[in-house]
Amino acid sequence: MSNKLSQSTINSTVWKACDSFRGTLDPAGYKDYILTMLFVKYISDVHKEKKAEYNEKYKGDAVRIERALKHERFKMPEESSFDFLYEHRNADNLGELINVALENIEEENREKLDKVFRNIDFNSEANLGQTKDRNRRLKNVLNDFSALDLRPSNLEGNDVIGDSYEYLIANFASDAGKKAGEFYTPSSVSTLLAKLVEPQEENRIYDPTCGSGSLLLKAAREVGSNNFSLSGQEVNGSTWALARMNMFLHERDNATIEWGDTLNNPLHKENDNLKKFDIVVANPPFSLDKWGADNASSDQYGRFWRGVPPKSKGDYAFISHMVESLNEHGRAGVVLPHGVLFRGSSEGKIRKALIEENKLKAVIGLPANLFFGTGIPACILIFDKNKGDNTDVLFIDASREFENGKNQNNLRTIDIQRVFATYKLFDGEQADLKEGKVSINEETGKWENKEDGNYELHNSKFKIHN
Repeated sequence: MSNKLSQSTINSTVWKACDSFRGTLDPAGYKDYILTMLFVKYISDVHKEKKAEYNEKYKGDAVRIERALKHERFKMPEESSFDFLYEHRNADNLGELINVALENIEEENREKLDKVFRNIDFNSEANLGQTKDRNRRLKNVLNDFSALDLRPSNLEGNDVIGDSYEYLIANFASDAGKKAGEFYTPSSVSTLLAKLVEPQEENRIYDPTCGSGSLLLKAAREVGSNNFSLSGQEVNGSTWALARMNMFLHERDNATIEWGDTLNNPLHKENDNLKKFDIVVANPPFSLDKWGADNASSDQYGRFWRGVPPKSKGDYAFISHMVESLNEHGRAGVVLPHGVLFRGSSEGKIRKALIEENKLKAVIGLPANLFFGTGIPACILIFDKNKGDNTDVLFIDASREFENGKNQNNLRTIDIQRVFATYKLFDGEQADLKEGKVSINEETGKWENKEDGNYELHNSKFKIHN
């Protein structure tokens, strides 16, 4: 039996550390403290292992050891390491010590970690209580994390730490309820969406509302190699920091994750124009109010030329941004509420334009109660700027394809396989289906825009045949 550290051990140890905050903060609040500490513990242990290797290699020559450590992924000031903090766990100003350590780590790794720790305060009285209680909680957290040896040589595999980080984000989301939608897309939905957009080698992949980065990482896994680029933007500073750390823990150091409001200040640009991508994926906030409609008509990037969505519903603002961010062969997949299929006025105008431009490829109706904090059913829209002469739109009703969960429903592997197989049949291709059979009746499975002048995409108009 291996003595190396497993993902399950990391998961259980870190989850136990959350006990120090339960009853003081809700999960959406204490997740930032826990995940930041996991990140610091990991890069500290990596540094410790590398230092030991160089010490042996250079026979204790401090100058050569220090020079070699400067070329590692992360630089770790000795008085900012986890071990230093643990040694000072009885300090009267423990929260302040941790804050200073994070500032120093950020300063020493400015190119990679600039601003990552700006939105978290381990010395916050409002979040962590008065000094005595705060010190006790933070000491308990350090004690719990000290039980983990996260040196790479002690881990069961290269993916263990990244997978643990993802597991913990998912569990925080489950506990956080409605607030979870701000930082996490359910794993099964991310998997389905990533498969449907079919990212390939050399693709530029982009998520304009990337949350903690899970959807981008799912898309990356679909490529099957490391020959691609990842880009994202997130409006919430704390969530943006989680995404940055998530990328590093999955060894996606070159991912470009920006912090800002995508609709009002898109930050992925080339020559003062929107940067163009092969693949765009997103699970934006549903029907976002006050998204910036007042300035949309004068948008310098011309994203809303088909029409300006209503002030109280930003769904088509995100769609417009995504479509305009595609290159000439690009594909986009977005998760949105069913209202985008039939609401009228400016949204109907935009929907009509997208259909007449032959950019909408597929609509997949999802089961209700898949998302944290809301039971409303959603759908996936797939856009393709390279549909060719095929002007049909595929409709798949997957609303009954799920298993019941404790708090949310869940798409099973077979549900994802069946939807994807149906989608591939629309392209005239046979997908690998491990279980069951899928066939599609092409008369009822396709929708012809010529027959429906109002361009409403109601659920009753599509079915999955299995």
